[in-house]
Amino acid sequence: MNKDFLSIRDLSIYEFSQLLDRAAEVKKHPHKYRRALEHRILAMIFQKPSLRTRMTFEAGMLQLGGEAIYLAPSDIQMGSREGAYDIGKNLERWVDGIMLRTFGHQIAVDLAASTKIPVINALTDLSHPCQAMADFLTLREHKGALANLKLAYVGDGNNVCHSLMLAAARGGTKMAVGTPAGYEPKPKMVQAAREDGKDTGFALTLTNSAEEAASGADAVYTDVWASMGQEAEKEKRARIFAPYQVNARLMSHAKNGAVFMHCLPAHRGDEVTDEVIDAPTSVVYDQAENRLHAQKAILLALMGKKD
Repeated sequence: MNKDFLSIRDLSIYEFSQLLDRAAEVKKHPHKYRRALEHRILAMIFQKPSLRTRMTFEAGMLQLGGEAIYLAPSDIQMGSREGAYDIGKNLERWVDGIMLRTFGHQIAVDLAASTKIPVINALTDLSHPCQAMADFLTLREHKGALANLKLAYVGDGNNVCHSLMLAAARGGTKMAVGTPAGYEPKPKMVQAAREDGKDTGFALTLTNSAEEAASGADAVYTDVWASMGQEAEKEKRARIFAPYQVNARLMSHAKNGAVFMHCLPAHRGDEVTDEVIDAPTSVVYDQAENRLHAQKAILLALMGKKD
């Protein structure tokens, strides 16, 4: 792998598959890896809060025999008190890797360029690659070979959508994205996914119809309508996105037994109904659990001993 994991694009098709295999192995036999990152330290920089990201990275490092240090927004004040370059130059003297959850994607790029140690993107406004790895591990567990599947994403064409498209391109998974007009995924990310998936069997459909996106899908995925930093748009977005709510009617357009997916936290009654998220076919908590296993595989690949 590359030194850093900032985007699914940092993985070749082979590395994507191998990382999923490693995550499955770590999940099945965690005891084999309990000292794999002994004496390694991960610095965790949070400019955005998160339950799943903090718990899974910190628990993952502990379960691999290493340690993690949480750095809150007030600890560093990246960009105001100190720039990414100097922060990276300091941290590389003390720790073995950096995890960053921030706003602008360029912050992660600048931090990675400043330091010799690995930098892991735990979320930026453009990309959420760790989530996508956990999602495709979950999809593979529940539905089998990725190349035989259709994934429908309904809602805002955001960072999660971007990473899912790039992962689907590597897995050969067909994907349909249904968004309101003006809220489609970024054209450069659509182009990147199509380029990356031209030889894998990947196919991408963009539509403004939630029903068309969900039609015949093996999995239906959604996210919140207003992400962190978009709170001022919440009421406007609620009106625009109301037809894109994942409810029993929308799920009826998918295949029988289609799973429901969400990266969480979910705003119940907005983008998804209780009936869907609490149904037996909902795998949202499996996705949350698999953040741990997928990220342990990433940590091992970037911070473990090299053969």
